[in-house]
Amino acid sequence: MCGGWRSHSAMTGKRTKLLSVGLAAAVTVVLLGCSPIKATRGNIVQDEKLVELQVGLSTVDDVVDVLGTPSTVATFDNSVWYYIGQRTERTAFFRPEVIERRILVVEFDPDTQILQSMEELDYEDGQEVALIERETPTLGRRMTFLEQMFGNIGRFGAPQ
Repeated sequence: MCGGWRSHSAMTGKRTKLLSVGLAAAVTVVLLGCSPIKATRGNIVQDEKLVELQVGLSTVDDVVDVLGTPSTVATFDNSVWYYIGQRTERTAFFRPEVIERRILVVEFDPDTQILQSMEELDYEDGQEVALIERETPTLGRRMTFLEQMFGNIGRFGAPQ
């Protein structure tokens, strides 16, 4: 009887260890799933680089050397450049949250290509854009999935 009792005790100990390891693995997976994912998009200009540029003295080439190429150029004025960047943080399945957004507007004199002004915009300067949910109508009739699948049967064959 004693031998049977020991094996039962040994089995219980193995189950307890296995349960502990499984529980530890589950907790680790849950904690890793909840750790935030950080993402940087665009070009977030650092303050140290802005100090290197001087309004009235720096040229287009100087700005490109210090800041790199712009994120975009103004649509109707090639002398206005935008450096746009943002950092987001997302936890698990929640929507990403904007941690930092920085937009630097750099304007050059169109004739001399000398830096005329630098202005920084932030999150509060942005405006909400209302999206419109509508569809563009198309000609023809709508076909069901089955009509699309079986509609071409017999259409493919040798030319007559």
